[in-house]
Amino acid sequence: MPDGFLFFLKALFLQTDNSMINLKLAIQKTGRLSDHSKKLLEDCGIKISNGANVLRTVAGNFPVEILFLRDDDIPQYVEQQVADIGIIGENMVLEKNKDVAILDQLGFANCRLSLAIPKEEHYPGPEYFNNKKVATSYPRLLSEYLKKNNLKTEIEEISGSVEIAPGIGLADAVCDIVSSGSTLLTNGLREVETILTSQAVIISNKNLNEEKKSILDKFLFRVRAVRNARENKYILLNAPEEAIPKICEILPGMKSPTVLPLAIKGWCSLHSVVREDDFWERIDRLKNAGAEGILVIPIEKMIM
Repeated sequence: MPDGFLFFLKALFLQTDNSMINLKLAIQKTGRLSDHSKKLLEDCGIKISNGANVLRTVAGNFPVEILFLRDDDIPQYVEQQVADIGIIGENMVLEKNKDVAILDQLGFANCRLSLAIPKEEHYPGPEYFNNKKVATSYPRLLSEYLKKNNLKTEIEEISGSVEIAPGIGLADAVCDIVSSGSTLLTNGLREVETILTSQAVIISNKNLNEEKKSILDKFLFRVRAVRNARENKYILLNAPEEAIPKICEILPGMKSPTVLPLAIKGWCSLHSVVREDDFWERIDRLKNAGAEGILVIPIEKMIM
């Protein structure tokens, strides 16, 4: 990014009302990660508004100022304290290699950085890439992979439309972010190696003052409550009294399940919280143990 433009953005973002301390949060201006980030803020009860050309806005009910930026600029701005924290893909944090702290993983925007080759090519293993040219927007991460595997490969760094490179003769293969893999297939490519897996993370400047650290703690508290709720479900079921010990072994709660007597003698209602993935693995065991009328209910917030 040109130094003059960077100076302009710094000046813009540093113009704040000194009478109020706000935590400055950088998120992607547009795109899938932007949508996820704004939804997270909404779920955390933080109300913001932004128009098509707005670069920053202040929340109306929480001391946070949102900066809307290109995702690949966010690590630099957080390092330089233009922003205090940012929401960004872990892959970009590792590629940019700025002096920032990763505070938490958010469980969305999951993807992987993969190597892909033309689908008709035979792939014997990583040695395929010896003396080949690979197009990528992630030269640092690709270089680390090549060095680790003792591969002599030429890197062609490009900023976009990486998948088209083999088709136009620019490179023999690509290294790019993959979600579903449909874009690779459309361009006649197939994945052969995964360099890393990634998801959205919260990053922070390492030198926040005490006031901003206090706001950050409150923000992370809300984020973690929302994330825990997404990963867990509230479960209710009915079962005979004699089946309760076995069901408790199968389906423990946060400490232990809540068991309440029903109007029908000899029957109880059991309430618990369980990770959704764990529930689907245990459903048959629950039914075999005597559970009936099983209800699984979303949790809005979950405070650990």
